[in-house]
Amino acid sequence: MPAAPVTVRGHQGMVVLMRFLRRRAVLCRTCGLAVFRQMQADTLVRGWWGPLSMLVTPVTLLVNLGALARIRRLPAPATAAWRPPLDPGRPVLRRPAGLVALVPLGVLVAPLIAVPVLLLAGGSTEGSGVHYHHRKNFAPLAVGACAHNDGDWTNQDLRNVPCDSEDAQFLVTEPRNGYCATGDYMARLEYSVNGRTTLCLHPVEN
Repeated sequence: MPAAPVTVRGHQGMVVLMRFLRRRAVLCRTCGLAVFRQMQADTLVRGWWGPLSMLVTPVTLLVNLGALARIRRLPAPATAAWRPPLDPGRPVLRRPAGLVALVPLGVLVAPLIAVPVLLLAGGSTEGSGVHYHHRKNFAPLAVGACAHNDGDWTNQDLRNVPCDSEDAQFLVTEPRNGYCATGDYMARLEYSVNGRTTLCLHPVEN
């Protein structure tokens, strides 16, 4: 004593089948901690082995944290010498089970990290593809030259054209004080010679 009702859950995956485990008892803080650590360690080792178990096991481990919070709120037990409390043993992550669990945890967490990274990399690659597409097929825009946009302003597709041709839409100019003039457009940086200089596109009348 003191003691309180405690329920600690476990899970075992068996490829196709699975087992839902539960230990329910009136336990003191020391015995409750021992049961919690044992169930968590067993679940970390045996809980992952099945498609659905890969999802059920993390939920089980997290639910047990609520039971752990109730256990830790109990005062230290006072018991008779002839009936000592259970030995809590080492913390879960300091047991061999904690090391074994790093493998399935890594498999589960890797896609959660990889998907956003691949999406960001894909967006960057797409943007780089536009950059290299322009630089490979078209000469950089020069101040004083004329250009034609075959795309829209979200995905510019600019090319050099003679200023006296019907295709001439814009005169390439430099910004003043860092800004393009009112009514002018701004070319993407990759259209400059060094890929870093801002160029302005002033509409011309044919």
